[in-house]
Amino acid sequence: MKAGFIYIMTNKKNTTLYTGVTSNLPNRIQEHKEKFHELSFTAKYNLEKLVYWESFQEIGDAIFREKQIKAGSRQKKLNLINSINPEW
Repeated sequence: MKAGFIYIMTNKKNTTLYTGVTSNLPNRIQEHKEKFHELSFTAKYNLEKLVYWESFQEIGDAIFREKQIKAGSRQKKLNLINSINPEW
């Protein structure tokens, strides 16, 4: 099975958060920055700054973790980001 990553992105003012999952983190972040998917949430809100990520040996585990994070409150996401990236 493929490895996987979950990630959280935000905009320049850190006002909007997006949680995603991918098997190729560098490529996916580049797609967000280039607005590859013009009508996507990240393109609409200019989410270009990676502020948090986790890696997993299997993509299924990453998908499970993404669902956990998305189900949490904004404050839980902020706490998660601040735990490894306090100066974001």
